[in-house]
Amino acid sequence: MDSTGEDQDRWTIHGERPVYDSPWVRLGKADVTTPSGNRFEHHTVTLPPAAVMAILDRDGEHVLMSYRHRFVPDVWGWELPGGLVDQNEDPERTAVREALEETGYEVGSVEAVAVFEPMIGIVRSRHHIFVGRDAELIAEPTEFDEGRYQWVPVSDVRGLIAAGRVQSSGTLVALLHLLGN
Repeated sequence: MDSTGEDQDRWTIHGERPVYDSPWVRLGKADVTTPSGNRFEHHTVTLPPAAVMAILDRDGEHVLMSYRHRFVPDVWGWELPGGLVDQNEDPERTAVREALEETGYEVGSVEAVAVFEPMIGIVRSRHHIFVGRDAELIAEPTEFDEGRYQWVPVSDVRGLIAAGRVQSSGTLVALLHLLGN
């Protein structure tokens, strides 16, 4: 056992079998033993990794966001550009690509700010969060189902979050990072 107790408190995975598999979601059943010795089958849900980018204007006073509908939870909310990381694609490259496709803006500098699991213990889906600066409009967006992007004052972000107008975990993490700096 190491000094943190990690070995003692680790769940043991004896194997995992697929139940359903598609490019967007993989469902499985894992044979696990808990640290207390209980052995049972536990469901697993694996989603592709995602990348999200908060794009700031040159003064750092506005962030580029869209207000859009998400049909699965049937909610409207403010979101940042982002998407799924393609196989063998670097997450930063995904964030830059998605920003250009969704907004028409190319960012000049990119800062990696967080990596997190939005539903740890339930779902595997690593999310990579970036902040882009020195953005320049170079093209029209090529993705048309992502909502209409607009520059939102950073000073309004706290109120949008408090009012429940930010539903996406990746957007929320990125915006909270901006507010904390």
